[in-house]
Amino acid sequence: MASTETARTLDLGQASVPLDPEGYLVNLDDWSPAVAEALAAEEGITLGDEHWQVIDVLRDFYARFEQAPAMRPLVKAVGQALGKDKGSSLYLMKLFPGSPPKLGARLAGLPKPTNCL
Repeated sequence: MASTETARTLDLGQASVPLDPEGYLVNLDDWSPAVAEALAAEEGITLGDEHWQVIDVLRDFYARFEQAPAMRPLVKAVGQALGKDKGSSLYLMKLFPGSPPKLGARLAGLPKPTNCL
């Protein structure tokens, strides 16, 4: 569940999007590709096709299960959707350094995965 506390806003020029203290969207309906790109830019990441493929898997997972996946379910979901070669924690760490489930969920406009600290 997304926090309702706004810690800061993400400035998109024509619009501002409220974020919680950990940088997740306060309102999941505020997500757009522009929001993802702005959040990624804050992390020093330029989103390429491989990132967007994983973001699509994350958003599909959330639509089906109503939660953002932790690492093991994320690896499995990516492997099923994009192929065995991409279904690995090493692949995901290259795209989303640190914590792929947390960073991926944040960029995909999803709540923080429940099993992630």
